[in-house]
Amino acid sequence: MKIRKAVFPVAGLGTRLLPASKVVPKEMLPIIDRPLIQFAVDEAIAAGCDTLVFVINRHKHAIADHFDRAHELESRLERSGKTELVRMVREVLPAGVRTIFVTQSEALGLGHAVLCAEHAIGDEPFAVLLPDDLIWNPAGAPALVQMVAESQRLGSSIIAVEDVPRAQTDRYGIVSVGPADLRSARIDAMVEKPAPDIAPSTLAVVGRYILHPRVFRFLHAMPAGAGGEIQLTDAIAALLAVEPVHAYRFEGERFDCGNKLGVVEATMAMALAQPDIAAAVRARMQRLLAC
Repeated sequence: MKIRKAVFPVAGLGTRLLPASKVVPKEMLPIIDRPLIQFAVDEAIAAGCDTLVFVINRHKHAIADHFDRAHELESRLERSGKTELVRMVREVLPAGVRTIFVTQSEALGLGHAVLCAEHAIGDEPFAVLLPDDLIWNPAGAPALVQMVAESQRLGSSIIAVEDVPRAQTDRYGIVSVGPADLRSARIDAMVEKPAPDIAPSTLAVVGRYILHPRVFRFLHAMPAGAGGEIQLTDAIAALLAVEPVHAYRFEGERFDCGNKLGVVEATMAMALAQPDIAAAVRARMQRLLAC
């Protein structure tokens, strides 16, 4: 289960963050001084991925521009003696890591977005990261690093999960699991966005997956599901019939940056973690709370 390739489905319109996302892709919105997509990319690289597959729509040029070389900018910074900024700009991608951009022509769901990456992935296990879910674990390994180690131990596909309030089960794919082994448990069943009164549990699938390429076979055969879209959850549910898939409770905190509150929470957490501004940010928060 060595994972070399990671898929980033980033073709969505980001309607919950309009009007900011009208021109700027939501994945490029800054969390302090880094675009949201950079956190997911850094996590994939830390987990050993050297091929990054971005599934975009035809309007999202900014994501490709971010990971391309900016020769004019670098030259200006070098002439100004700003070597640290030159290094920062160049190191958005380390040497030896390549990018592939695939266009999703229609917004037909997460399952369809992953299927668009099939030719780039080939016949090997791969990761899927949803940049909306910023998972932060400053005291330990990033979430995908944890999951790669667990998938190698188990020899199976594995998906990240966390408990959510029952009233929110209709926002997520929900799993039911067998007996837990530390942080992992074999999945018995999955359902996409069940109503709270029929959800099999409150264990929700969040934006990290390690999948066997056999999942593409089920995606090809999958009819439209919840919301009229091809759901990745439905394909994984079909995969359960032929091989084990495990749920993994990761270490770290997830910020749902697909909505305004999540972006604010992530920005506050990252600001308080930066030594050069943390004290001033904390003081400002205290003044605002006192008003």
